[in-house]
Amino acid sequence: MCGIVGYIGTKDCVPLLMNGLKRLEYRGYDSAGLGLISNGESQVIKRKGKVSVLEKDLYQITVKPNLGIAHTRWATHGVPNEVNAHPHFNTDKTLFVIHNGIIENYLTIRKGLQSLGYDFITDTDSEVIPQLIDSFLKKGYPLVKAVHAALSKIEGTYGIAVVYSKEPDKLIAARKGSPLLIGVGNNENFVASDASAIIAHTKHVVYLEDGEIAEIYPDKFLTRTLDEEIIDKEVHKITMTLDEIDKGGYDH
Repeated sequence: MCGIVGYIGTKDCVPLLMNGLKRLEYRGYDSAGLGLISNGESQVIKRKGKVSVLEKDLYQITVKPNLGIAHTRWATHGVPNEVNAHPHFNTDKTLFVIHNGIIENYLTIRKGLQSLGYDFITDTDSEVIPQLIDSFLKKGYPLVKAVHAALSKIEGTYGIAVVYSKEPDKLIAARKGSPLLIGVGNNENFVASDASAIIAHTKHVVYLEDGEIAEIYPDKFLTRTLDEEIIDKEVHKITMTLDEIDKGGYDH
């Protein structure tokens, strides 16, 4: 299974994301990666193999990011390698997406985007997501509207987290058929596929349901349906300890 963790706040998020990836290692995976944003600068680093392989190359990070997403991948479409690892991105690497699930109509979407001049560098279904979002950004859509529009074209399952260097004040998350939750902190918020990735930092979580999309800021979040109806979400407190979660797993 793939794992997702994301952060937006005031801290350097690399240690937080790496800690989250380590907590998700039990799921099994073949590659790992980070997508980082700081003051409009963006950087991606991903490696085939264990999180420890990625960790050895963190010295290559040149930004001090307060916004980032991280992923562990279990290959479904495309062989396990660095190129196919997440995050995936648009051509100029300003937009990063991590994805759990399977896009059933990715070949149709890919062909349509190629007809518009988009190039693809991976063998994955997931790469169509950032490129499709980018196609709407180029039409002038703000990020959340571009994600909405892209998801309306996608058939299949997804849990996604999206960050964009030109809108560095937010993280977008959406779910359909793949678990995803928001971790609510103090002037910082998280997104994760599993509570174990973030419970060291907050025990207050919001569970996204199928067909919901969230705009996540350091001090607030806003959740809507894909029909753009605003939803008032309940914040739950996790009562299990980290040790209990490690022993039995925790998923929603």
